[in-house]
Amino acid sequence: MIAPKEHEREKERIKELDSYSVMDTFSEADYDNLTSIAAEICGTPISLVSLVDDKRQWFKSHHGVDATETPKEIAFCAHAINNPSDIFIVQDARKDERFHDNPLVTENPHLTFYAGVPLLSDNGLPLGTLCVIDQKPKLLSQGQRASLIALSKQVMNLLRLRRNKIQLERALENLEDKNQELEQFAMIAAHDLKSPLNNISAMLDIFIKKY
Repeated sequence: MIAPKEHEREKERIKELDSYSVMDTFSEADYDNLTSIAAEICGTPISLVSLVDDKRQWFKSHHGVDATETPKEIAFCAHAINNPSDIFIVQDARKDERFHDNPLVTENPHLTFYAGVPLLSDNGLPLGTLCVIDQKPKLLSQGQRASLIALSKQVMNLLRLRRNKIQLERALENLEDKNQELEQFAMIAAHDLKSPLNNISAMLDIFIKKY
């Protein structure tokens, strides 16, 4: 087995992944629908939305398997993110020197065929993959490849919406805090102004009465 190399911009990549605040979140129907469609189109029993951090690949959606993560050193997706410009395809992992003795191949789920499309952020950093997996050798047609690429873009759209929502919520919280600070300042300022104004009013009353 050959372990995956670290991405050439690994620190930036991890920071970018963290900005989506998605790791270890609950499953969501929108992602599950996309993996279900990917498996149906490609004719595979397994499809995953896999996000790769510094130690593991974690599955935001796992169609056809119960596992939710695997160590990074055995992850096919950790290889795929190092080739972000194309689909990473392994037709028969049993005959590939990189994977033939990989536990994912020799043990459950007995991975044989793998095809993964890198999930690229706006600055070109791969966060993980949308992948399809089979227990027998396979080839994808051009149409299946194109569909898998299109679905990967929809996964990224969901991730962007998630990040934008989080950023908006944080901005609203910050605005609320600022409004509270402003209200508190206004109350203090009103109190501080009231005393000298009362003094001026009293002085005016004295002058009016006297003159």
